[in-house]
Amino acid sequence: MLELAVLGILSESPMHGYELRKRLAAVLGAFHRFSYGSLYPLLRKLQAEGFVTADDAGAASRIGGRSRVVYTLTAEGKERLTELLGEGGPASWEDEMFGVRFAFFGKTDAAVRLRILEGRRTRLEERREKVRSALSRTRERFDAYTLELQRHGLESVDREVRWLTELIETERAHGQPGMADLGLPEPAPQPQATVRPPEVRPLVPPAAPSATSQDPDGEVPGPR
Repeated sequence: MLELAVLGILSESPMHGYELRKRLAAVLGAFHRFSYGSLYPLLRKLQAEGFVTADDAGAASRIGGRSRVVYTLTAEGKERLTELLGEGGPASWEDEMFGVRFAFFGKTDAAVRLRILEGRRTRLEERREKVRSALSRTRERFDAYTLELQRHGLESVDREVRWLTELIETERAHGQPGMADLGLPEPAPQPQATVRPPEVRPLVPPAAPSATSQDPDGEVPGPR
């Protein structure tokens, strides 16, 4: 999961470690708590595998008088990212991984996006049915607060299932052929409203001020 996030962020632009940490916190913070201590070992591993390069010389930025290593995605790293983004199996449907995969849906193929969304919905529907079944069998053993907590959990799952259904419908709609491909008639064009040109009225010059309206200096007083 962290490898996917790091490669996905570095595909946007090269970054030094501190900047990469902030972007990871923004992307993963809502989905998964990760240890900063695991970031730099992963970067060293990616560097050893040829997926990123680390430049602490010319491309390094200096903050507070210290040079910071800048990490750049290589061509092999882009291929590795494409490989990871193409995986849409059961691991992508789980709670922690789904959030990370969804954060990079903009870089994911449409067919893979749809497979992940459908798999996630199926996984949640299965979980919901198990909770309902267990709740119906053991309802008398729970107090009012435990039952309320169970109902809250079911409502949360229901909301996510509805949200996933809307996303799936949108993905399918964008992948549908056009009307011409289906042999359906195109909608008739709507008549445009006739716009009348504005009425032009002749300009009437203002009347010249009378001599009696002038002040002793011969100037016409303005409006009061």
